[in-house]
Amino acid sequence: MKILFALGGILLLALVSCKDAAHTRNEDAGEDLVKKEELHWTYTGESGPEHWAELESRSQCGGERQSPVNIIDIQAEADPSLGPLDLHYYGEVRIHEVTNNGHTIQYNFEEGDYISLWDVRYDLKQIHFHEAAEHTLNGVRYPLEMHMVHVNAANEIAVFAIMAEEGESSEPFTFLEQYLPLNPGETKIIDASFDLNLNLPRSRDYYVYEGSFTTPPCTEGVIWIIFKEPITVSVEQVKELQRLMPLNNYRGEQPLNGRVVKRYDFPYNY
Repeated sequence: MKILFALGGILLLALVSCKDAAHTRNEDAGEDLVKKEELHWTYTGESGPEHWAELESRSQCGGERQSPVNIIDIQAEADPSLGPLDLHYYGEVRIHEVTNNGHTIQYNFEEGDYISLWDVRYDLKQIHFHEAAEHTLNGVRYPLEMHMVHVNAANEIAVFAIMAEEGESSEPFTFLEQYLPLNPGETKIIDASFDLNLNLPRSRDYYVYEGSFTTPPCTEGVIWIIFKEPITVSVEQVKELQRLMPLNNYRGEQPLNGRVVKRYDFPYNY
């Protein structure tokens, strides 16, 4: 009889332990769900840029080499050895699709166009937009900034940043916007060729510095090439992008922390 009571006690203890363990797992799962929900970053409030460094342990958003920055021309170091940009935009690259990822409008490209930086090939992957601009030039924030994202074989990133100011209508933007609007989370297949050269400023003077992604996880080691001259887009074109993207989807200025911004001034321009 004593043995039966002992076995019953052990069985009861095991059941309670299992129940507690299951309860603990459920609590852990709930905590994981909360954590995942907390990781969803935005541009405002408790999940805005001021809190990005707190959203995940692997984030580099609190690092020392972050982007964007304010570029002051007279403080940028002239470096003729940088040389002209080596662009291989052939005018026939195909846009595979456009997506509204909830943070920006992004056009994804098929393979073909690329740039060469210091004899390393970086393939164009996508372009997307921020309004207002993320980088500021001499303290001026433009209405729009376009990022052209390139990736090399080692998965290293180089981004062209092109500012846009309000003025004449942009033919390339008219072409891109014909595939809009898109709801957040929606993707639309395009499968059409596009001439990237039409999106570049006539002047090829530029600044260069090492920074980071401007969105979480703010990974550092990104090469930024900022064109000094803006392109122009119409007020209507800016408003169309504003209507589809979160208002003010830009990160504020980050400190240079001793980094040097270099610049290349062409002896002539196109």
